[in-house]
Order: sequence, then C-alpha cells, then structure tokens
Amino acid sequence: QVQLVESGGGLVQPGGSLRLSCVVSGSIFSIHAMNWYRQAPGKQRELVAGISSGGVPNYADSVKGRFTISRDNAKNTVYLQMNSLKPEDTAVYYCNARISSPIATMPQDYWGQGTQVTVSS
Repeated sequence: QVQLVESGGGLVQPGGSLRLSCVVSGSIFSIHAMNWYRQAPGKQRELVAGISSGGVPNYADSVKGRFTISRDNAKNTVYLQMNSLKPEDTAVYYCNARISSPIATMPQDYWGQGTQVTVSS
C-alpha cells in the first residue's frame, strides 16, 4: 500500500517561512513527477509547484521567486520551501505523486492527507 504523508504546516506571520515535507512509503517501483497543490476555503485546488523525476521544477506564477520545490530520491521525499509568505498563501497543502508500483500496470496518482498552512499576524 502506497502512502504519502505531509508534515511541516503551521501558523506563520506574513513574511515568514515554512518548509513542507512529503514522504512516500510502501511497495513502489519508482516515483515520477511529484507536486504540491493547495486549496483555500471556497476555492478550487490549484497546482503550486511540481518537479520531474529528473529534478526539473515548475511553479505557479503566484509563488515564483518565493517557493522552492526539491526532492530527495534516496528518501522518497519532496520538499516545498516557502519564503516571504503572504496571507493569500493560506490553504491546505497537498502532496501528489505519480508512482509505479506492483499493484498496477500503469503509474497511478497518489495524494497525501494535506497539511494546513495559515499565514496571519
């Protein structure tokens, strides 16, 4: 059974920083793209940042220059370093990964349970 577990959320003042982590566990062959999404109250879930298996990142315009996504393939972990946080970054942040595993013939998308990030003074 494949699981994604996020950590690192919390309450931070505007201008502050947080680092989110997401660890993949279970029986897997390989992890392809890994992504961070977020969903604010009353809004649709949106892609914040993604990183390919080769380490190539991409970002939503709203977070470019402030957020950095990275991955440690040896630890099956993806990170999101969030700097210069704004109140509009407040949301539940979800980890997503496309994973090849013994239980499926094709890569499948998996999601974490989400971690709350609140930016407020």
